[in-house]
Amino acid sequence: MLKGRISISLRLTLWFGCALFAGWALFGASMWANLRRTLTNERHQTLTRRLDRLQDLLARDQTAAPTDRYQDFADFAHATGNGLMEVFRPDGTRAYPSPSTAASEFPWPQLKPGSSGLFVTVSAAGQSYWVQARLFTIANQPFALMAAAPDAGNLLVMNSFLWGLLAFCPILLVISSAGGYWVSRRALKPVGAITDTARSISIGNISERIPVSSTGDELQRLAETCNAMLDRLESSVNQIKRFTADASHELRGPLSFTRTVAEIALRNPKADPESKQALQDIVDEAAKAAILLENMLTLARADSLPVSLQRSQVNLTALLQEVLAIAKPIAAQQGLRLLWNFDHNRAIVLGDPDTLKRLVWILLDNAIKYSKADGTIKVSVTVDVGQTKIIVQDDGIGIAAADLPFVFDRFYRADPSRSMVEGNGLGLAIAKWIAETHEARLSVESIADCGTSFTLSFFEHTTPLAIETSRESNGIKLHSMKSQIL
Repeated sequence: MLKGRISISLRLTLWFGCALFAGWALFGASMWANLRRTLTNERHQTLTRRLDRLQDLLARDQTAAPTDRYQDFADFAHATGNGLMEVFRPDGTRAYPSPSTAASEFPWPQLKPGSSGLFVTVSAAGQSYWVQARLFTIANQPFALMAAAPDAGNLLVMNSFLWGLLAFCPILLVISSAGGYWVSRRALKPVGAITDTARSISIGNISERIPVSSTGDELQRLAETCNAMLDRLESSVNQIKRFTADASHELRGPLSFTRTVAEIALRNPKADPESKQALQDIVDEAAKAAILLENMLTLARADSLPVSLQRSQVNLTALLQEVLAIAKPIAAQQGLRLLWNFDHNRAIVLGDPDTLKRLVWILLDNAIKYSKADGTIKVSVTVDVGQTKIIVQDDGIGIAAADLPFVFDRFYRADPSRSMVEGNGLGLAIAKWIAETHEARLSVESIADCGTSFTLSFFEHTTPLAIETSRESNGIKLHSMKSQIL
């Protein structure tokens, strides 16, 4: 689940960081082992040279007096190894006196029978020492020569090397992660451009294409593949648009003819009641089908080419009064109260009066259809700085939260209770299209069983006239509010 939330750039950065850390750890471990081996070999060679020189000394002094031999041994031990040397007999006793107290107290290891030498570590007084032993024969007398050297210097070098690795690792990780992130972001930058372009392409601008960079890599092939797919989709969509427009246009004639013939037949006084009822049903259904075809043709034309409206200054207050005059008797027949509430006499916008009337009528018709008995429909206009709003609100059956995102989709009908009301599911889609052609925003808020509110918002660039205000000595005089029950 977490993997899907992390970007590819971050995932690549984490992968590179982990790979670098693993490589750095492997490199550090191998270098540490190599340094340890090198220092150990160096210590082994040092002790070997000491024992070689000790052998030469003992061979030269074999004819000297014992006191002189012991003194030469002690002097050599102090000069070369801080007194940590001993000469033992095969039974473990000292053939020469200990050259120092440290040597006499040192835990010297014993050579195993048959062994000619050893090189081991020994702990003494809380410190680690390297000890090298060797068998040596003088005048057919076997001796065991031993020399020791502290390992503290080597351990200090090893610890310094280890702490250097650990201290440099975070810096290396930060630098490598930052570099990896920068490289991955730069490499995936075309993907962002492809994503943004693909996200912006819709039915309204399906002719747009994803930019293609001549890089010869996988991203170029991806962009070309997406463009080819968009070509196929555009061709299919255009065929559907043409079919819808042509079918809607061609069906208008036969449908009008059928309705006309049925209406003429209804005037025949000789027709029996059953025939008249059948003819009336044909007229009613033909009227509904004509509305559906007209709506489909409207949307088909809207999809075919961008609509360029002849805009002029429209007084929304006057426009709403015209539409409300038409809606008043229809609402009265349904037993509904229709209220309007305008906080400004002249709410001016740029637009096409006919299409705006159609938009408002769609919203009012929707409110009338889905209002409860004895319900109330409120229509209001508000004018604020930079924004003018038309709000149509009812206290009807409302819309479920799950259906709200789809109310402006074509042919979408919500829950069964709303589907019982006559309609074809195209009205709100047309209203949305009219709003978009006016660069306005149509939104909806609703609570099931409590009512629905549609808001049409015109923004500053579509409202050429500022709010008319008159200033009095004590401040801004508010315009009178008109409220009337139709």
